[in-house]
Amino acid sequence: MAELNTGDGGGGKGGKVRSKKQNSKVDLTAMVDLAFLLITFFMLTTSLSKPQSMDLSLPDKDEKDDKNIDIKVDENRTMTVLLGENNKLVRYVGRLEAPVAGGAPKDFTYGKDGIRRELMTRGKLVLEYSAAKGKPKDGIIVIIKPTKKSTYRNLVDILDEMAIVGVGKTGSYAIVNDVSPEEMKLLEPK
Repeated sequence: MAELNTGDGGGGKGGKVRSKKQNSKVDLTAMVDLAFLLITFFMLTTSLSKPQSMDLSLPDKDEKDDKNIDIKVDENRTMTVLLGENNKLVRYVGRLEAPVAGGAPKDFTYGKDGIRRELMTRGKLVLEYSAAKGKPKDGIIVIIKPTKKSTYRNLVDILDEMAIVGVGKTGSYAIVNDVSPEEMKLLEPK
């Protein structure tokens, strides 16, 4: 318990006779109890910041190579994105040997004026193409191929672009680690 001492007002001989002042005591127990109750209340009711993570769909561990079945996909729906060193980003649509119209290999940058704009325009074209063929839910398929010289940040940046554009909602994307020698030639500096 806390006390506040004020003294007794002098105490020498002679002079005026004064009445003794009582020591005034301030009890701080209730205030301390209230403070701890408030601290406890706010600690229990606030939510701590949750770590942000990226959702990735990975294949089951039980799948074996003998279960892999080749699926035919329309070349007009596929876009391949190659990640190289020094933030180099190259995309082509269809097969590298025979790209579709307007899908020849082209260099892009990260961000809204680069690959994001290309993903949005190509995604809209694919949805229109699929709707014309009678399959309106078939969206774009993006194949992401990071090379050994690309950085982890490049992979995270392109996955962020996929999330921003919403490729996973209308189509799909996959990370593939086999880059052909012809694709490596596209990533070489000119």
